[in-house]
Amino acid sequence: MSEYGSTADAPAGTTADAPPDAAGGTGEHHGAAIELENLTKRYPGSPQPAVDNVNMEIKAGEVVIFVGPSGCGKSTTLKMINRLIEPTGGRIRIGGEDVTDIDPVKLRRKVGYAIQSAGLFPHMTVAQNIALVPKMIGWPKARISDRVEELLDLVGLDPGEFHGRYPRQLSGGQQQRVGVARALAADPPVLLMDEPFGAVDPITRDHLQDELIRLQHELHKTIVFVTHDFDEAIKLGDRIAVLRERSHIAQFDTPEAILTNPADDFVSGFVGAGAALKRLNLTRVRDVEITDYPTVTVDDPLQEIFNRLRSSGTNEILLLDKRRRPYKWLRRGDLMRARGSLARAGTLVTDTVTRDATLRDALEAVLTDNAGRVVVTGRRGEYTGVVDMETLMNSVHELLEADRLEALEAQHDLEETRADLTHAEQEGDAGEKKA
Repeated sequence: MSEYGSTADAPAGTTADAPPDAAGGTGEHHGAAIELENLTKRYPGSPQPAVDNVNMEIKAGEVVIFVGPSGCGKSTTLKMINRLIEPTGGRIRIGGEDVTDIDPVKLRRKVGYAIQSAGLFPHMTVAQNIALVPKMIGWPKARISDRVEELLDLVGLDPGEFHGRYPRQLSGGQQQRVGVARALAADPPVLLMDEPFGAVDPITRDHLQDELIRLQHELHKTIVFVTHDFDEAIKLGDRIAVLRERSHIAQFDTPEAILTNPADDFVSGFVGAGAALKRLNLTRVRDVEITDYPTVTVDDPLQEIFNRLRSSGTNEILLLDKRRRPYKWLRRGDLMRARGSLARAGTLVTDTVTRDATLRDALEAVLTDNAGRVVVTGRRGEYTGVVDMETLMNSVHELLEADRLEALEAQHDLEETRADLTHAEQEGDAGEKKA
């Protein structure tokens, strides 16, 4: 029997049922509010509860991140929301409905679930994996087919290219995209994500994070996301719950508030050094100036490429492939040495960022490339512009200046409070003497 029980034997990463209008309906479900009231989990034989009286309100359409040390109960708390782990005590409300005592299958009509390593069935194609839940609950074939195509496009995978592939034919990042698509198949208002990007390399992880941010702009789901990576929490979360042992909440606030005003030393330990630089994770590439750059394509004649570079006023030009994706940086000397072929000319574009990437991502890419700029791409990897080091450094200086002014203001407020207290004490002493 699976963790979903015998009703559907649904895999991790799926919902176990669908909303009432999903069978052929076209309505989209935005987020639903989640309330946790005294939520507790005790395991037999354990002297302490694994999760102890958690109280939390999560707004509809909000991305809330659970972050804390290993073993603090963050994944257990997450799994109690969709009853993969049954609570010992307390209440769970989704969209105002108390779901603690209802059939877990009915609960999962409202909850999608995505995990680390995607959990795809290896003997099923990408399309079959995504279609699994809609098929089990009786969606019409045409509706299932449309939904699969829609979701593949939504997560940035070409339906024509990936529809019939098997999981073993996908990269780790592609598998995670399919896992998210499967979790969204029945259009649930709530999506739970348990360290979904923890098993991929750092560059792929950055791109998956950007993709999730883009998806959330379109879908407005309520997302509860578990991670041990505080930088990931800052990048993705509308609010962050920093959890102590047994899921006790040390601080539950916006990333900005936690970075600038951590509640105590425990939270400060998660923030770590360089809080101002961490704030680069709060600003997106789309928030700064993206400049255009001279481009040519691999189909352009060599002489035309040379003329374009000469007339551009720059010392390099960006070569795009047939799909207008960044391919190589070409300099004048590269073209002189090309001798009729671009096969060995130029420097490959090794890293790009999207508009949803953070300024920290962009800064790391610029420093890695060591050329003072990074290419910005669209959802299919197509060229959209360039961000340069000067733009990024200006943004860093603005953040540091904002932090400095905020610190001065806080210091001023503290001094005024102390002065008021001193004045009140002095007046109290004077009153006593008169008496």
